[in-house]
Amino acid sequence: MQRTIIISNRLPVTVRKVEGVIQYVESVGGLATGMSGLYKQSGGLWIGWPGISDEELTLEEKKEVRRELIDKYQCLPVFLSSNEVEKYYHGFCNKTLWPLFHYFISKVDYSRENWEVYKAVNQKFFEITNSVLGKEDIVWVHDYQLMLLPRLIKESHRDTEIGFFLHIPFPSYEIYRLLIWREDILHGVLGADLIGFHTYDYVRHFLSSVRRLMGMEDNFHRILHEDRYIRVDAFPMGIDYDRFAFANFDSKQEFIQAFQENTDVQTVLSIDRLDYTKGIPQRIEAFKRFLIKYPEYHGKIRWNIIISPSRVEIDSYDELRKEVTEAISGVNGKFGTLDWMPIWYFFRAFTQEELVSHFYRNADVMLVTPLRDGMNLVAKEYIASRTDFGGMLVLSETAGAASELNEAVIVNANDYDAIGAGLKKALDMPNEEKIARNKIMHQRLKRYNVEFWGSEFIKELHRTVSESKRINRQISIEKHSDELELAYKNAKKRILLLDYDGTLVGFTALPDAAKPDAEIKEILSYLVRDPKNTVVIISGRDGSQLEKWLGDIDGLYLVGGHGLWVYIPEEKKWTMTSTSDNSWKDSVRPIMEMYIDRMPGALLEEKEFSLALHYRQCEAKMAINKVREIKETLMGMTSSTAISIQEGNMVLELKDSRVNKGNVASFFINRSDFDFCLGAGDDITDEDMFSVIPENGYSIKIGLGNTCASYSLRSWKSMRGLLKKFTEIAT
Repeated sequence: MQRTIIISNRLPVTVRKVEGVIQYVESVGGLATGMSGLYKQSGGLWIGWPGISDEELTLEEKKEVRRELIDKYQCLPVFLSSNEVEKYYHGFCNKTLWPLFHYFISKVDYSRENWEVYKAVNQKFFEITNSVLGKEDIVWVHDYQLMLLPRLIKESHRDTEIGFFLHIPFPSYEIYRLLIWREDILHGVLGADLIGFHTYDYVRHFLSSVRRLMGMEDNFHRILHEDRYIRVDAFPMGIDYDRFAFANFDSKQEFIQAFQENTDVQTVLSIDRLDYTKGIPQRIEAFKRFLIKYPEYHGKIRWNIIISPSRVEIDSYDELRKEVTEAISGVNGKFGTLDWMPIWYFFRAFTQEELVSHFYRNADVMLVTPLRDGMNLVAKEYIASRTDFGGMLVLSETAGAASELNEAVIVNANDYDAIGAGLKKALDMPNEEKIARNKIMHQRLKRYNVEFWGSEFIKELHRTVSESKRINRQISIEKHSDELELAYKNAKKRILLLDYDGTLVGFTALPDAAKPDAEIKEILSYLVRDPKNTVVIISGRDGSQLEKWLGDIDGLYLVGGHGLWVYIPEEKKWTMTSTSDNSWKDSVRPIMEMYIDRMPGALLEEKEFSLALHYRQCEAKMAINKVREIKETLMGMTSSTAISIQEGNMVLELKDSRVNKGNVASFFINRSDFDFCLGAGDDITDEDMFSVIPENGYSIKIGLGNTCASYSLRSWKSMRGLLKKFTEIAT
């Protein structure tokens, strides 16, 4: 049985040191409940911070804590210093990612020091994980504190199944792109095979950011990344339904009686952490306006506000508490009487048992109006607790739970009048309607509980990895590395035919930005100096650009325009392989320019004998439609000519169909009696080259996709790694 490794910022067990005695307190939260069966039954582990700073424990005590957590709780601690907790958790996590992902951009702190600590802590989590990770283990990483971790694990454990789930919202691209380290975060998350969010809105936002910032397209929520597919999907987190629906707690009768002294008073309930995302001051203002607009409710309504202390050591949260307290006092002072106080305020934490027995089951209306919330399980807990189907939920549309609980009264958290109207609707709703709505929500919560949520995520992770392996039918050249290296070493005459973009360098937003770096130039220079080697760069780029970038490497053959131009280093000149008429460009260019003007982000690259439309920076759906229109238009114009439309990686190119990489590859292969032939490329334009590689040669496709190549490699980075190995083999 495969072990499941759960990794989150906090363990489901909190370690405390009280008067020198170490104590262990288990969590009863939703995540701990949902994950318990997954990792314990598989013999797995939960990795995370135990909640106590490194400095509070001696070396011997840390050994004791580690031993106790592993043996008794199947938990593996990651010890963090107080400085790491401050800069990683309170700093980057809660002062940068938290406000940005919740759309509070004015509160975002772009501290580079905090970012460095965030990276260091993610690295520490990786090192602990790496020390225990087995070959068959499944890894599930949780939340925004560890967004770099999936990539760290995947780079060292390529075959490990890795899932990632974000428990907070993922913002729209317009918000996310404000983050300085936006690409680093996306790279980190894309190390996972399955990426989960609470709602499809968050899925859509994430895919949009990946597309616009990384240039990666998705097809039905599936991203092609190097040699694997990554699935992105919505998995709305459930609750432990039975715990809330069938709980039989011993209630303090006098506590309940205090809430039921006047049966004519209807009770409203709100439960929140102290956080600016919860919209608590706005909700109080909405309630104030409700009392002004509907005076008939004076003396007949009571609102219990429970606020759990959170991050009280942070100044902004202390200010929020003061603002809330003053707002509540203002409402009670304005509307309260000797016999009636409209708002009862509890600034303290209650156990789940107390919430269910004292509050949930006695509230006529649950008022949940966060300005932005990943899910909000409180809303679900309230519905599950009301097994009499008698209560009603008022929920803001910006809470993730709103996408599931459509039968609740849904309101705009920023519209105070709408909140008041929603509250009145819930208070006045006929019992028959309440029961009908609640029964539907109960069935949904009962069916999709937290255990089901966890097991479904793991099942989808298995399906995703299996599908990726099934689709990737190419044989990785790395599995035949010994054979390849031996063939290279024993060969007397070798030819290497190499594409440029996507094969030797990565893709960039602008074509001109993909110039060769020092590393690839050094690799090519070394290979060219080997007298046994003939190295040919075959690119779709103009010959002049190739010469500018790579012309200083003596002995390197260059091919531009997909084979139109050939540079023979011993002749020190470019030769055109065929005669091409450029007159067609004058009639086609205005058409392409017209479409580009209507495609924000697109650009036209004019080469000597071709035109290329790049649309990597365009909005995906718009680009798909426009490119289809362009192809239909151009096909009509070029059908009776030798001009062909060539589709590449986010590029549409018009060129002479008589020119292709296969013809020029054959030209070089036939120049000598090579006993080692290798051709590598990533695009559809390279298929012509693959088709002419001799049967005993090596054709290598970079990345996934349909191909006639015999082998595959993950990415351009992997290709560099292979070429580096060649440089290490003695001639």
